[in-house]
Amino acid sequence: MEYVTVTALSHPGLLREHNEDSLVAGPWTLCGTMTENPQTLVFPLGTPLVVAVADGIGGQPAGEVASALAVRQLAVLGPSLDTEEAVRDALNLCNDAVYAAGRDPELNTMGTTVAGAVVLAESLLVFNVGDSRVLDATADGLRQVSVDDSPPLSPGRRTTSLVTQALGGTPDFSAITPHVREAPLSAGDRYLVCTDGLTDPVPEDALNDLLQLHSGGRAAFELWKSAIEAGGPDNITLALIAIGE
Repeated sequence: MEYVTVTALSHPGLLREHNEDSLVAGPWTLCGTMTENPQTLVFPLGTPLVVAVADGIGGQPAGEVASALAVRQLAVLGPSLDTEEAVRDALNLCNDAVYAAGRDPELNTMGTTVAGAVVLAESLLVFNVGDSRVLDATADGLRQVSVDDSPPLSPGRRTTSLVTQALGGTPDFSAITPHVREAPLSAGDRYLVCTDGLTDPVPEDALNDLLQLHSGGRAAFELWKSAIEAGGPDNITLALIAIGE
């Protein structure tokens, strides 16, 4: 029987006081905490399986609350996410939930990015709002399949902390336009879902080199280690999706 493995890790990095990232893999969520070692979960291929990361917006209140709301909502809705429309509807519900909670003055303007994939029997629904990423780890190299919601980079800059849309993040409600696309799926495929705490400090070619050398828990550990060795400037959360048979 074909199956899906999800290897996940979440860590505050070296400079942040606490972790504002969250993660969902099927019914399992990891919110605002730290995993000392990569955790690997195995799921049967068939029922929609949602795997996603959410990165609370820094510099605004309660990023960890916003990211946790998003992934917990996706965990509940996950088994019903079998079409692009269903994923868009779910992300809009996540946005509604963040704004509803933000009516509390202490939580007002909290927000989060989100990126992930829903694994179906024969395809993958890739989605994102914000600048967390989904990357296809093919044998030919790493290829980004999500769409960064970021302003154009100035000459000589590789990254930016600014986002053009997120779940929540503003005093008054703002609708979102989620990026959702379907991709074919086959045995041996691997995808990396991660927050910018990994992709900002570590260039894509370095990530690709590590994924060509390693898989599973070792790959997740080496990816995390590369961000730490680059200074660990932000929270680091990642999930490696692999299709086996």
